Amino acid sequence: MEDDLELKDLDSYIGSEHYYKVLTALVTDGVNYIMKNGYSWFVTDALSVIKTKFKNEEFITVELKVNKEKNTADMIITNGNEKALYKQHYDYTDAKRDLKLFYENNVLMLSGEY
Repeated sequence: MEDDLELKDLDSYIGSEHYYKVLTALVTDGVNYIMKNGYSWFVTDALSVIKTKFKNEEFITVELKVNKEKNTADMIITNGNEKALYKQHYDYTDAKRDLKLFYENNVLMLSGEY
């Protein structure tokens, strides 16, 4: 089975019935879906940065911005008020879709699951 890098079913995730342990955090059904479809590197990178650098922040947003023409991407972590706390550039990615995740109370979720 091939990964769905377009994440065609992403918009169907509103709320979560299950939580999955990733590193020392929990992720929702929607985040589990993106991990199973080729974006696990993004989730684990985001959680690693959050857990080591921003563990005392109450709320964090994590965005993946993809440049499809160059096959590059940027991960941007903010405090939720558009103040950038961390940026990471990826020189290559096969990701096809921008993502925005929220992190609160040790749970990483899709913005639609918040």
